[in-house]
Amino acid sequence: MSSFEDADTEETVTCLQITVYHPGQLQSGIFQSIRFCKRDKFPSSEVVKFGRNSNICHYTFQDRQVSRVQFSLQLFKKFNSSVLSFEIKNVSKKANLIMDSRELGYLNKMDLPYRCMVRFGEYQFLMEKEDGDSLEFFEIQFILSPRSLLQENYWPLHRPIPEYGIYSFSSSQSSSPTEMDENE
Repeated sequence: MSSFEDADTEETVTCLQITVYHPGQLQSGIFQSIRFCKRDKFPSSEVVKFGRNSNICHYTFQDRQVSRVQFSLQLFKKFNSSVLSFEIKNVSKKANLIMDSRELGYLNKMDLPYRCMVRFGEYQFLMEKEDGDSLEFFEIQFILSPRSLLQENYWPLHRPIPEYGIYSFSSSQSSSPTEMDENE
């Protein structure tokens, strides 16, 4: 018997591909600390944080308009399901997140669909999930877009959310953000 026949079956890993865009990305170095086109591997229990504080966040944005911790992503498995999913949680007190057309205030969280647009200020993140088998790890991969994702992907255009303002919308969809306690 060869070593090939004895080798363990390699599991595929769930990957969240995040395509990013900001209008000032070339001049200001906003994304300079992010490694593009390389998959970063995390244990499945890891909460991945995004913001400007490099001591707390896994991914940092070099921009004073961004909160120290802007938002977080966490992997989970729904009850009676083998499929892994991600949830996004807004942990910024000064800026709301827009996920597709839903507004997430401070400590609100929602499940990410397979493909969605997440925005705050002038930041645009197209998040696309690739399913895998592993329950031990997941991966995140960043791609830098040379142009606006809203126009490129035909997402509805909305004005950026002001730093201390509120974005209002009307939606007939039944799914809504979940209120959270700070300690959750």
